[in-house]
Amino acid sequence: MKFLFLTMLSASLWFSGMAQLSPSDVIETKDGPLTVQPVMHATLILTINGVTIYADPSGADHFKGLKPPDLILITDIHGDHFDLKTLDAVKQATTWLVVPQVVADKLPEADKAHLIILKNGDQKVVSGISISAIPMYNLPESPTAMHTKGRGNGYVLGIGGKNIYLSGDTQGIPEMRSLKNIDVAFICMNLPYTMDVKEAADAVLAFKPKIVYPYHYRGQNGLSDVNEFKKLVEAGDKHIEVRLRNWYPAS
Repeated sequence: MKFLFLTMLSASLWFSGMAQLSPSDVIETKDGPLTVQPVMHATLILTINGVTIYADPSGADHFKGLKPPDLILITDIHGDHFDLKTLDAVKQATTWLVVPQVVADKLPEADKAHLIILKNGDQKVVSGISISAIPMYNLPESPTAMHTKGRGNGYVLGIGGKNIYLSGDTQGIPEMRSLKNIDVAFICMNLPYTMDVKEAADAVLAFKPKIVYPYHYRGQNGLSDVNEFKKLVEAGDKHIEVRLRNWYPAS
């Protein structure tokens, strides 16, 4: 009985040290199940066949007890996407960092050995994952915009025969609207930084991903109405599956 109690206590302490995250989803691919783990705001984890991808990791405590990343994608220089303290906490010596040039310029020299710099339009294969860098920016284009064209990257990942789109911080730009054959899309919507719910829904209806997750939806006035987003998308195209997940579990 004493052994059982100690075992249960040990397990309890171990779980208490893990991040408290929303439940994960599984998407079937030709290479096996792809796990989608919402983390917080712009941050998510994708895992397939032992390869773990962190997208815009921010907040080291969110990753306690989780498998370290083989690959980290960073979209832009703002703190909710690029956090040096979190990178130092989660990365391993073998972790690849895929970043735009503006992020590379802010990384320490020690990270350069496993650094891949992509500009809009570039492509690379890392750990069997194809990565295409996609523009992300505000409209109208302006040198004083919060997100200027060419600075940051959205990404399209080729994983197990599926195309996964990460919007980063953007509006419903022509480059998004013209995407083809997207299986899963993660779409931002938060004013005044990116776009509102109606613009996000209109952009999604233009490129028609099979599954769409609204993420990055906390703005200056709180959380965007993702239920309204779902309603607009499903009214426009019943074949698009909108998955609402909790990207703000501590809220």
